[in-house]
Amino acid sequence: MESPAHYKAQHSKRSDRPKWPYLWWVIMDIRVGIIPLPVYLVLVATIATFIITGKLPSEISVAIAVLALCGFTCAELGKRLPGLQKFGAAAIVATFLPSFLAYRHLLPHKVLAMVDSFTHASNFMYLFIASIIVGSVFSMDRRILIRGFVRIVVPLGVGALVAASVGTLTGTLLGLGWQHTLLFIILPMMAGGVGEGAIPLSMGYAEIFHLSQGQVFAQLLPAIMISSLTAILLAGLLNWLGERRPHWTGNGVLERQPAPLLESEDHVPAHPDSATIAGAALTAITLYLVGLLCHRLFSLPAPVAMLFIAVLVKVCRLISPSIQGGARVVYQFFSTAVTYPLLFAIGTAMTPWSALMSALTIPVIITIVCTVLTLVATGFIVGRAVNLHPIDTAIVTACHSGQGGTGDVAILTASNRMSLMPFAQIATRIGGAITVTGTLIVLTRLH
Repeated sequence: MESPAHYKAQHSKRSDRPKWPYLWWVIMDIRVGIIPLPVYLVLVATIATFIITGKLPSEISVAIAVLALCGFTCAELGKRLPGLQKFGAAAIVATFLPSFLAYRHLLPHKVLAMVDSFTHASNFMYLFIASIIVGSVFSMDRRILIRGFVRIVVPLGVGALVAASVGTLTGTLLGLGWQHTLLFIILPMMAGGVGEGAIPLSMGYAEIFHLSQGQVFAQLLPAIMISSLTAILLAGLLNWLGERRPHWTGNGVLERQPAPLLESEDHVPAHPDSATIAGAALTAITLYLVGLLCHRLFSLPAPVAMLFIAVLVKVCRLISPSIQGGARVVYQFFSTAVTYPLLFAIGTAMTPWSALMSALTIPVIITIVCTVLTLVATGFIVGRAVNLHPIDTAIVTACHSGQGGTGDVAILTASNRMSLMPFAQIATRIGGAITVTGTLIVLTRLH
């Protein structure tokens, strides 16, 4: 893309050159997110007209336009918040402002209904996660990938144990009771989100304690929401810290290694053709479908199965360098063009503002913040001890207290490190599964 300064300079070289189209090109290169300003204005006018005239088409093109318009608008607002733009404000605003607007009925009902229907019917969050995971795994050096997967287990495990201990102690000292703090605040935070964590945990609690599942679920949800928000804020702070302490971060590379080891062993093309990019995208979708099949046959979460299969394919060098290059482009496209529309959809359809408000008591907030801070700090310290970049390790451990896959997207967006998605999935999916399974087994034997 040519910059506006380029067009101005080009225009100034010849005074007799007409202003059209060069000045117009300058305007076209002013963007709201990725949307050219004139296109943005046309989108606003068109969608507003549809709403005013009483019918918003439900087809996929309209849904994409609405999500892009709203998502990038929220992100731009976050990027312009004084003093907060460097701390993940764009991801926070894109996620939680829509939740608030939906709760207060400030979004048009037609927009709210269409976004909710499209988000749940299409489940496009998993298309995003598949593209990000496969693209980032295939883009890594296989030696670094193997060592990173082995080493990240240590800070994740130590961080979870230390954070659970500190969080339980904090809640107990604040009068919440150790049992309530551990079972209804700490463990839900580390259970892997809502679908894979809070729901099975609430089902288990309901059966063990003879309670209503809905009642239990309502108690678990606020802790997950607030811990995810805390993790997003800390991820933005870690990104800011990395800009001031470059030797503490790999900017999305987990393992600290001498420069020669970071060179790729395969000759991946820098500019793959469109057919190769399409083939890489279909490869990512195929791996996700295999993950879905594993879930049906073995009850293994689809993203976890897909992650392990992608790593196996990469480690065994079963994918050609050209497809690896295409997968990198797919990853870059989704991280640039889909992240904020997805966060808007998550905030609107999957983040109940009322759940956040119901847990806004000082003892609960302090307990959650102390737990997430401990998890992140432990990841930082232990990561450095096992020769990982401490900031990147701390960001991955923060994902263990996030809102599942949606939390991973928001946390990695706030920290500008979407390439860490494979490791974030280990923290969220595998760490969450271990938390839920272990908790229910222990409670069943003790109760």
